Amino acid sequence: MRQYLQLMETVLNFGREKKDRTGTGTLSMFGGQMRFDLTEGFPLVTTKKCHLRSIIHELLWFLKGDTNIGYLKENNVSIWDEWADENGDLGPVYGKQWRSWTAHDEVHHSNRKTIDEMEADGWEEAGWREATMLLTKDIDQISKVIDQLRNDPDNRRIVVSAWNVGELDDMALAPCHAFFQFYTRELTLEERGQFANLKGTGGYYQNLNEKHQEQLHDELDELDIPRRGLSCQLYQRSADVFLGVPFNIASYALLTEMVAQQVNMVAEEFIWTGGDTHLYSNHLEQAKLQLTRDPHPLPRLKIKRKPDSIFDYQFDDFEIEGYESHPAIKAPVAI
Repeated sequence: MRQYLQLMETVLNFGREKKDRTGTGTLSMFGGQMRFDLTEGFPLVTTKKCHLRSIIHELLWFLKGDTNIGYLKENNVSIWDEWADENGDLGPVYGKQWRSWTAHDEVHHSNRKTIDEMEADGWEEAGWREATMLLTKDIDQISKVIDQLRNDPDNRRIVVSAWNVGELDDMALAPCHAFFQFYTRELTLEERGQFANLKGTGGYYQNLNEKHQEQLHDELDELDIPRRGLSCQLYQRSADVFLGVPFNIASYALLTEMVAQQVNMVAEEFIWTGGDTHLYSNHLEQAKLQLTRDPHPLPRLKIKRKPDSIFDYQFDDFEIEGYESHPAIKAPVAI
């Protein structure tokens, strides 16, 4: 995780003082990027202890389409408490947008064919304005990207957005990690052979003969060795480097691994891209302390089973093997 420490050091050294919504004050720079090779290990920060329970439960909560903190509270996760109302509601935040983005359209009543086609496609009548029918449809972006990855993996529109301009004012907190995109590529025969050997084929698939590619590809198919690699890039418009970013890296790396398992691909790379990338003024000493610590080797993620869908994972399905970290460093959350 030296990429993360380098980002933190860059903000400390080159960030400019900047006011912010919370009134805390920051050192800020615009634009930053980190790349993590998921085949080398799971990118969980080791120079301070990360609360993995919160990371996993929050992601499962997003995937449920939930926007009430009840599920989080039941699982001893308090990271959203400060933003929830008295009923635990947060408005149409991430889960709503990922699983149920509401689209709107309108069609003149005389265009019955179009209305019938739209209703067959899941649109529902929402009212009338004079001679125009108003229609709405909830779009499950996560289901859509799973379908795209399975059936059209080279599509350049495999994107999930939480930045719903029409509903920002109703959200307790506007999305910081605003949207993400998946990218896939075909693996070479040699790469597939390497993954097969990692699964325990005794080195049989080394020094593969390219003259028999199709035969060997078919053999690897029978072993359920993926033919494609999957990468994910996140754009985070506002990035709290000390508290938030380690959490976000681990969360989206985990999501990439889950999606890869569901569509039978190899999780290859997670790319984090930041907009306003900042350290709060009351996190500077903590950041300097963290930079004095040497990172430990990355742990490994183990997914214990393959559920029927991306929405059926449970907390106990995940195990982080070999996670060794320095002690936690406390810092206040800017509300």
